[in-house]
Amino acid sequence: MYDVCIIGAGVTGCAIARELSRYQVDVCVVEKCEDVCCGTSKANSAIIHAGYDAPEGSLMARLNVRGNEMMDGLSQELDFPFRRNGSLTVCLQEEDMPALQALYERGRNNGVKGLRILSGEEALALEPHLQEGVTGALYAPSGGIVCPFLMTIALAENACVNGVEFRFQTKVLHIQNADGYYRLETDQGVLESRYVVNAAGVYSDLLHNMVSSHPIHITPRKGEYLLLDHSAGRHVSHTVFMLPTRLGKGVLVAPTIHGNLIVGPTALDTEDREGTNTTAEGLREVAAKAALTVRDIPLRQVITSFSGLRAHEDGHEFIIGEPEDAPQFIDAAGIESPGLSSAPAIGEMVAEMLGEKMGLKPKEQFMGRRKGILNPSVLSMEARNRLIRENPAYGTIICRCESVTEGEILDAIHRPLGAVSLDGVKRRTRAGMGRCQSGFCAPRVMELLSRELAVPMEEVTKSGGVSRMVTGTTKKNAGRENGDL
Repeated sequence: MYDVCIIGAGVTGCAIARELSRYQVDVCVVEKCEDVCCGTSKANSAIIHAGYDAPEGSLMARLNVRGNEMMDGLSQELDFPFRRNGSLTVCLQEEDMPALQALYERGRNNGVKGLRILSGEEALALEPHLQEGVTGALYAPSGGIVCPFLMTIALAENACVNGVEFRFQTKVLHIQNADGYYRLETDQGVLESRYVVNAAGVYSDLLHNMVSSHPIHITPRKGEYLLLDHSAGRHVSHTVFMLPTRLGKGVLVAPTIHGNLIVGPTALDTEDREGTNTTAEGLREVAAKAALTVRDIPLRQVITSFSGLRAHEDGHEFIIGEPEDAPQFIDAAGIESPGLSSAPAIGEMVAEMLGEKMGLKPKEQFMGRRKGILNPSVLSMEARNRLIRENPAYGTIICRCESVTEGEILDAIHRPLGAVSLDGVKRRTRAGMGRCQSGFCAPRVMELLSRELAVPMEEVTKSGGVSRMVTGTTKKNAGRENGDL
């Protein structure tokens, strides 16, 4: 019997877990995939929004602004990269300037600081690659960029060292209100918990509707992206948005925290909650719409494409709190953009809510700081040489594109909630995220996973489950392995 069971180990679930780990409470996080950050949290724009787009007075607006304010301190405490690069929302037609002014007023009413409307000339001075016909732009200096993988992993690791239990590859099949607690039927057996937090992303409506007669509806909204090489990373320095439409903020062009350039997303509603395939049509749309605001994007430098699903709620609002007919069941549903920006504030809100309902007491020994994986490239040459002498694994390059060492990969595997797959290593170290997209380093990473986890090479996976990298052994090879041939 847990005190709180959180369903979903994305950025929302992990932020809630980290905040709850401040208290004397028995918490479990249940995740259907093999790692944290395997859903929406791994496939998004990696943007920390300023907070001017969400409707005035909405929970979405309040939590966006609060989450943005928390980001500097959180990134320092948990040692993940974050930078306030600022954003520009670009107006291309003079007749659309009133819409830009309305966005400015909304942002001021939401409490966003430092907003300014720039002339076309001022915008071009900040971003020379904007289309020359730009008539104006809304400048938000508090906008930022982050690594969503490292942010989610940092929240999860810190929650783990403070006592939160994580159960991976555990899919919740049914939830039953058992008069004072909940029974969670999973594919790994039954769990029981006094309180349940529903942070299941695109599946959150299905879980909510199991316990409440007041249904909610989530539509998976697919967004496709292009990711460009480091050589294109300085094409823009700010996050460049189009004026928003009813489907969202449109296609953006932005630098990433690791020096790439990201372009996207599309916005296509779908019924497939696992439909993260990319399409030629969608990627053409991304390229065409990006060119409306930013010229000369070096699309020949694209190194990969990907897509993610946003959990779009019909009312376009975060749903956070207890359904009136399901006490002790807390929704954190409909967390679409600006969900990444809002996650720290959502964690704070839900933890305070549960703390009050459950009468929770703070821990005396809460460990609020966490150190990330050491990157030798940030050290002075003297310090790097000293590190290599102490641990030669830091002198062996495994991923040439991103200069990731064996020492970093070993740290990723053996940390709290360590990596157990190629994607797990990739999200923690960037091994495989470079220009060759793991063409060179995958076999070596597989060898390290096999050795360190003491599993046969045939059981090493790309992303857990049945995604094995080695798919079979011929009779001839099997005989040679046994010494028969």
